[in-house]
Amino acid sequence: MPASPEQPIFGRLLTAMITPFGPDGRVNLAEAARLARHLVDGQGHDGLVINGTTGESPTTSDEEKQELLKVVVEAVGDRASVVAGVGTFDTRHTIELAGQAAEAGADGLLVVTPYYSRPPVDALEAHFLAVAGATELPLMLYDIPHRTGIPIPEALLVRLADHPRIAAVKDAKADICSSSVVIAKTTLTYYAGDDAYLLPLLAVGGAGVVGTSTHFSGLQVRALIDAFVAGDLEQARQLNAQLLPVFRGVFATQGTMMVKATLNRRGFDVGMCRPPMGTVAPEILERFLGILDTQL
Repeated sequence: MPASPEQPIFGRLLTAMITPFGPDGRVNLAEAARLARHLVDGQGHDGLVINGTTGESPTTSDEEKQELLKVVVEAVGDRASVVAGVGTFDTRHTIELAGQAAEAGADGLLVVTPYYSRPPVDALEAHFLAVAGATELPLMLYDIPHRTGIPIPEALLVRLADHPRIAAVKDAKADICSSSVVIAKTTLTYYAGDDAYLLPLLAVGGAGVVGTSTHFSGLQVRALIDAFVAGDLEQARQLNAQLLPVFRGVFATQGTMMVKATLNRRGFDVGMCRPPMGTVAPEILERFLGILDTQL
């Protein structure tokens, strides 16, 4: 989807989509296509992130990732952008996944800070630049220090913004002042990487969200974004207050587990998570289902 002042590069409402598995443990491609169409056509999305952490990318093979991406690209056509998660803690492997994503028809790449190894700033910069130079696709950098162990420093984000293919940030740093600085100094498009962070980020110039609860709350989150963009701040605040229990409730346990368990109770057949993820305790699931019934 082409970017414009009204339509940011990857859209405004994206979900980090789960990866459905069948009873045999294989990727359920038909159900993936069905879910992708539901999010785009029934839940107001203009973008999807495939093969992210919520998509259990640490447990899927390179071949599974490419097959899944092709199916989703075909399912949504030009109605939504499709961003492929390609981040690993191995630069060479990340570049290989980036090339595969380009071949599969992705519109962009999500590249997370390398996990666990905690590279110093110069090495982190070299990693991102190497991936940005590997294809013609625009990049969304994923800044999530509570998982990766290190933040992407403000100064580095400002430098990386000069690269023509580093276009956006999925911001899960939870530091609105830091985000404000980078937004003010660059043309990077900022997306909330935590659902509850959406409205504060919009207030300082963010574009939208890459959500988790948006598997269910897409229409309401779309209404929140549209209200803010239209200047109806009171309506945006009211919708945010209504949605906060949903934003928080989806993380009452691990988010992917909660989304899959809830989808399985709401007419989809997405299977279980692959180990090491487990299952949601029945009482936690029932509590979240009650929140959805009350708030949405």
